[in-house]
Formats: sequence, structure tokens, C-alpha cells
Amino acid sequence: MAQSSSNNGGTDQVLVEERTSARTIILNRPKQLNALSFPMISRLLELFHASEGDSNVKMIILKGNGRAFCAGGDVTAVVHNVRQGNWKLGADYFREEFTLNYLMATYSKPQVSILNGIVMGGGLGASVHGRFRVATEKSVCAMPETALGLFPDVGASYFYSRLPGFFGEYAGLTGARLDGAEMLACGLVTHFVPSERLPFLEQALVKVNTSDPDVISTIISRFSNIPKLKAESPYHKMKIIDHCFSRRTIEEIISSLENEALNKKDDWISSTIQSLKKASPTSLKISLRSIREGRLQGVGSCLVREYRMVCHVLRGEFSKDFFEGCRALLIDKDKNPKWEPSRLELIRDDDVDRYFSKIDDEDWEDLKLPPRTNLPPYAIAKL
Repeated sequence: MAQSSSNNGGTDQVLVEERTSARTIILNRPKQLNALSFPMISRLLELFHASEGDSNVKMIILKGNGRAFCAGGDVTAVVHNVRQGNWKLGADYFREEFTLNYLMATYSKPQVSILNGIVMGGGLGASVHGRFRVATEKSVCAMPETALGLFPDVGASYFYSRLPGFFGEYAGLTGARLDGAEMLACGLVTHFVPSERLPFLEQALVKVNTSDPDVISTIISRFSNIPKLKAESPYHKMKIIDHCFSRRTIEEIISSLENEALNKKDDWISSTIQSLKKASPTSLKISLRSIREGRLQGVGSCLVREYRMVCHVLRGEFSKDFFEGCRALLIDKDKNPKWEPSRLELIRDDDVDRYFSKIDDEDWEDLKLPPRTNLPPYAIAKL
């Protein structure tokens, strides 16, 4: 039975179904594609903590109402707060969100996320860190942050850096959209279940009174299949992706792709170059460094570093690209952001360095993650 969990103008933003040993949590802002508001994140934290401490709860099932699982964080609300002169309200939002990501990554009970629809940005943070992620033929995921003047956050420097080869750099820098088959192939999800089978999968999951991941995996596998990748899938381009996106700098990545374009006429190469050239130059530089650092760090260290980075972005001392990207893509929707600095060569290494440093503000402190014992051995299926 769904219970109200958070009241916002009469609309419950998070619903909970308590059935035997499973807690089904439903993101419920369908008109906003379930974008995560501050009250939603706070409520999710509350529910996850309560369920972990309740011996009757054996697993969490997380899904979204409508045509999205979750289209990301509610960044327009964050931008509104910062524009009113309060960047720290924006920082509070990200602190709560990253804490939720860490709780999911270290959760002691299986989380089954059903990604039947759109999954972007913060939606990946609310699912990929969990034990099981189920895609369908309706799934589409992306982290389009570089087009917004941000960077792949919510622990993406941890999970993107662990995708096969340099596919994480490709997906993170270009904001490429991946379908369910591609999400399964690269390991962002653990299973692919056709959407018409989802009700039967959920019925089977709520019947088992266990937290044993092997048992749960076997149940999900009964409803799963291995979908065929599209002929034009970027996953078929791994050779070029590894060759180009392994380069040390963004400039070298673009130049390497342009050399490939000279040798072969390939629409995918030209659209990849276009995506990179349209993105914020500052975002590209900090994103590449973030993913590269993430390869050598645990999930907690990645989130602490990303929190520093996002606070620098919100303060806008070096670049205000995040506010310009939100204006151009989300508010005015003219899709014509004016990035500043406007070119990659105008951004020096020490400009990038500052995003990775502590904030010079006596009221600011690093992200303090709670002590957890269940550190993730499995944040990505295919390590």
C-alpha cells in the first residue's frame, strides 16, 4: 500500500509501498521527470536509513512514476538560490545528494533500481551505486553535464572510470545517450528486462524474504534477456574510443578524433567532435581530470573531491559557465550558451587545479561522509 512520504503542494514526491520484506520506493514528480528536489533527497536519506535499521526489510526496490526513472537533480532550483546570492544553499543540496549516493554505495541490503525510462545525471547517482540496476527497452541514460557547464558528479568519476576501456571518458565528456542494451554492455546496469515483464519481476521480488544477492540475482535473471546492440551503437566503436579518449588532454582527444575523421567518413566521429566543441571548455577540462583521478580512488574519495569541485562551480570565481548553461538549456532554452573562457587554450593547468582545492571560506567544510562498514566491492558489474 503506497503511503505519503513528503508533501509538496499536495503532491507526494516520494511514495513508499511496504510489502512483506521489500520496501518499494517510488520517485513521484512525473511532470518534472522525477528530478530530485531537496525534499526528495532528504526523504530518500530518511527512508534508506530507516530501512537499513529495520530487520524486517530485506531489500529496497527503487523506481520512478511516469516515463522517467529520474532525469537528474533539480538544478534550476539550485541556480535560483545561487543567483539570489546564496551559493551555500546550492552546496547544501549537493552535500545531501552526495551523502545519499554514498549511503547507496555502502548499503548493507540489496537495492534493486528499475530504470524503465529516462535516467540522467543525479538519476544515475541514485541507482548505479546500488547492487542491482535493471534496464528495459525504454531506458535511455546520459550525463549531459559538460553541455550545462557542470561535470559528471554524483560519484560518476568513480563509476565512469570503471567502465570498459575509455568508454567512461567518452560518455562523460560528450554526454552521449545510451540505451538499455548499451547500459548493459558497458556495465552501468546489471540486467535487462523487457518492460512488459516488470510487474512479474516485482511480484517475484516482494515474495522472497531474503537479502541474499545471489538469490535476488537469480530471480531477476529469470525475467532477463541479453538485448542486441544497434548496428550504429557507439559500443561498436570501442577501438576508436580507446584510441582517442585515452589521450592526456582534451585538445589531444579532439585532434585524434579529427585525424580519424580525415581517414574515414563516419557520422559518429563528426557528431562526437561536435558534442565536444559545443560543451563548456572549462567543464571538459575539469571532467577529464576528475574521471582520471577517479580511477585511482574509492567511491568516498571521489564524492569528497566532486563536492569540492561543485562548490567551486557554484561560487563561479573562475567561470560562470554553469549558470550560463542552465540559462541556455533549461531556462531560456535558446541552446546557445556563451562560454567564458570560450576556448580550451585559454584555460591553464592551474585554472583547472583550483577546482580540486579546498574552498577558501572559513564557514565552508569538506564533505563529511558517515563512517560505513560495507564498502562497495561491486559498484560496477564489470570491473
